[in-house]
Amino acid sequence: MTSRRSPTADRRTVLTGLAVSASSVGFAGCTDAGDGDARGGDTSDSDDPGGETTPPDSNATVNSQADSSDDETSAAVHMGYESTDVRVTTSDGNELGAVTAAIADTPDLRSLGLSDTETLPEDRGMLFVYETVADRTFVMPEMSFGIDIVFADEEGAITSIHHAPKPEPDEDGAEQRYPGRGQYVLEVGYEWTAERGIEEGDILQFDL
Repeated sequence: MTSRRSPTADRRTVLTGLAVSASSVGFAGCTDAGDGDARGGDTSDSDDPGGETTPPDSNATVNSQADSSDDETSAAVHMGYESTDVRVTTSDGNELGAVTAAIADTPDLRSLGLSDTETLPEDRGMLFVYETVADRTFVMPEMSFGIDIVFADEEGAITSIHHAPKPEPDEDGAEQRYPGRGQYVLEVGYEWTAERGIEEGDILQFDL
């Protein structure tokens, strides 16, 4: 992809941390089925210091074209999760898009991911949070809709973007594999990034 900005442009960073060159290759889905889950998980990811967590109930059915009258229903997606507002900007700070993202920062939450979500409004997403930068592979088990999978490094800079379509009726999504490298992975609606001109080198800005 041809960048529209100079690679030497100043980054606007949200988070700072030690860049760790890890080789933890995992299988995650629109879920990250971590810790050896049968769906194929990030089995080598042991950087989460927390204990096992029971995933919140996220069976909310929401029209993906929700208008202002459906704001309350839209907000019910992933009720019970902690969430954060994620802004996507260019490296010089121009905002391209924003979502409210449920935070998946434990093995159980990363394993569940969006597999238990029936629809995803365009102002909603999920942010997968890890302790280190690593190579990771996401798959699409039990998904009801297509998504964009956005990998970002420890400073929030986007390293790769995948457009992952909904699995066909005769497929379970396990063969759809989307590799990337990063410490954070943002999942949003299908082609959400393309519609907003988001590309590699743009920045995810959020607070944890």
